[in-house]
Amino acid sequence: AGMAGAFLMEIRRGTQSALLVIRYAAAELPSAPVEVSVCADSLEVRSGGSCDAAALPAGVSLTPSSCRGLRRLRGDGLHLRVRLRSPPPDADVVFTLRESLKPNKNYIFYCQSCGDIVVKDRKFLRVLPLPSENWGDLVEEWCCHPDPFARSTLHPQHGDCFLGDTFFLLNSENESHVPESPKLKENTRVICKRCKTMLGETVSSDTIKYYITEVKIQLAEGSFSPTPRSQFVQSMVAQCLLELSSAKSTFRFTIKGENGKAYILIWLLNSDTLLVESLGSSSSHGVFTLFGDICMPSSGPVGTWNAVKVLYQPCIKCRNKDLADAWENDMGVHPLKFPSETCLELLLILGLSTASLPPSLRCMNSFQVRNSFYFNM
Repeated sequence: AGMAGAFLMEIRRGTQSALLVIRYAAAELPSAPVEVSVCADSLEVRSGGSCDAAALPAGVSLTPSSCRGLRRLRGDGLHLRVRLRSPPPDADVVFTLRESLKPNKNYIFYCQSCGDIVVKDRKFLRVLPLPSENWGDLVEEWCCHPDPFARSTLHPQHGDCFLGDTFFLLNSENESHVPESPKLKENTRVICKRCKTMLGETVSSDTIKYYITEVKIQLAEGSFSPTPRSQFVQSMVAQCLLELSSAKSTFRFTIKGENGKAYILIWLLNSDTLLVESLGSSSSHGVFTLFGDICMPSSGPVGTWNAVKVLYQPCIKCRNKDLADAWENDMGVHPLKFPSETCLELLLILGLSTASLPPSLRCMNSFQVRNSFYFNM
């Protein structure tokens, strides 16, 4: 049976500890005393003559004797902390773009939004990573003479695929959807022929930049398998955050549009979070859920998914301008560029996720807490 008060459990693999929140809508707060029973593999809530129970997912085992800090917060429900009996299974290695593209294999590139074929049956002889987008700014620190790379360009030839942080570069090879521009003076948007979504930009007469949030890549022998848009965007952004934080020990990011405008400031907190959520019978009575209708990764009364936890601040309409300006001039902040429409999508996803959290978990030092960047496992 679903619990009358849905629960949310945030598990940290590193510390083998969990925060458990048993959630009740305001109208459902019981008048009778509430008894919470924590077992190794299940939870029970008794109030009056009712008893609701939920089994924990496989691999999640609690230590009942370690429960502490039980309290009720208005608008949240019941909070308590508990230690795990054993660590939950590790998350699988994130499936990155660099790992998904291999030389000498045939790939098809689809528009992620509608499934239309963007690039058909392309084989790469070389798949090479690009330096960071702001690498040119650091050349003066490396060289005691004029920039030796000033006139150099990194443009892919036939059979090349160059990978950046948030995009990949391909040789156009007469792609029909690329706008013709004999005298290209500035980037030209590359648009999906079917749904008119922006897929990328032309950066030279023979080079196209595709954004990783807009194109889905699959082996040519397979068929297109759709992924909900929200889940796909979160997955790709989360992979960027994890890769860059691991490779460069940077944890602050500015999300920018293709026009260079800042949309969101993000501070990565941790990537070892396992979230467990029970919808319960309260989901129809005003208690939000983190899953949502389109992002639910598993079926059944209790779901689990791996997440990275971040803080964020919106920058649209001149909000947080002073903070955004300070981050712009901070070498410890890494910029990530996506299409402007995708930045707005991501901001909406962040806002909806914050609204789904218990009120006490929504802010931290004026930053808003985001608990549910999904990535595929």
